[in-house]
Amino acid sequence: MVLTIGYVVIALLLATVVAAASAIYIEHKKLLSLADGASVAAADSYSLGQVDGGAETPSAVLNSERVRHVTGSYLSQNGAHSRFDQLAVAPGTGSPDSTTAEVVLSAVAHPPVISFILPAGVPIEARSTARSRLTR
Repeated sequence: MVLTIGYVVIALLLATVVAAASAIYIEHKKLLSLADGASVAAADSYSLGQVDGGAETPSAVLNSERVRHVTGSYLSQNGAHSRFDQLAVAPGTGSPDSTTAEVVLSAVAHPPVISFILPAGVPIEARSTARSRLTR
């Protein structure tokens, strides 16, 4: 009888840990999907650059300030702040090479059942990059 109770307790603990890990994983995937959308929107906010040495098409030039602004605008238009706890645009957001939009979002995930063990939640971060290419 004691052995059976012990196995049931271990099984319940294992199920709780798996549920918590799955919930955090799903929250991370949702945040990554949001970061993907924000990076595509930011990559589409390019300005036309100069024609590079004999190339026939102009280049798409991105500005870090504009990438951050478009990312913030995208998040507010989609109501993302109400879906994620402590959602923020992380400092890595911008355009490191003027051709790639890099978006880094951070939030806090709260796992079910064991939230009393982790009352502050688990910090998660998602990074996405996108690039606009002009073709004829």
